[in-house]
Amino acid sequence: MTYEPSGPPEPSAPRTIRVLLCDDHAVVRAGLLALLGSEPGIEVVGEAGSGEEAVARAARLRPDVVLMDLQLGPGMDGVAATRRIASPDVRVLVLTTYDTDADITRAIDAGATGYLLKAERPEELFAAIRAAAQGRTALSAPVAGRVMDRVRGAAGPTLTARERDILGQLARGLGNREIARALFISEATVKTHLGRIYTKLGVDTRAGAVAVAKEQRLLP
Repeated sequence: MTYEPSGPPEPSAPRTIRVLLCDDHAVVRAGLLALLGSEPGIEVVGEAGSGEEAVARAARLRPDVVLMDLQLGPGMDGVAATRRIASPDVRVLVLTTYDTDADITRAIDAGATGYLLKAERPEELFAAIRAAAQGRTALSAPVAGRVMDRVRGAAGPTLTARERDILGQLARGLGNREIARALFISEATVKTHLGRIYTKLGVDTRAGAVAVAKEQRLLP
């Protein structure tokens, strides 16, 4: 489990965290109700079996945290409900079996404070609820890994201006000698830059470098 670092502890005594459950399976809600009922400092104040119910009951009950499933059957799904509910006063903690990149991105973009998988241990769920109530992010380890992969992929490799120039010449189909002439550098320098480009892009061939460069929009 990954948590966002917390600030200094509050001097006042911790208050009970009020939780609203949203899952379209009654058996799942019953299990969560029994589980959370055994944990001091956490109180389930309501249940919802659909996105529409979750929105209405969150507005009426004003819980601290809403445990939100993503797939809620026909009607409003968990992402849409999260977008309607999430606020500085009511945090949404996704609890689901789905960990695809698309689901994670949609939930976080909708305002979810955390994203947990239902395979987590009970103590991890308790800790995530407390983190969410404090406005801190809680992510299951597989989810955190996917988020980091997407961040790294969005940033892309860092290429120098000269390396980008050489990539541009590669994309034109020029050989080392032609690239050297076009950029007024030596063939040895071209080879050195190509080696660095291959390493940064994780490829071994000129064609691979051009393909990755096009995919990641690295060409000048």
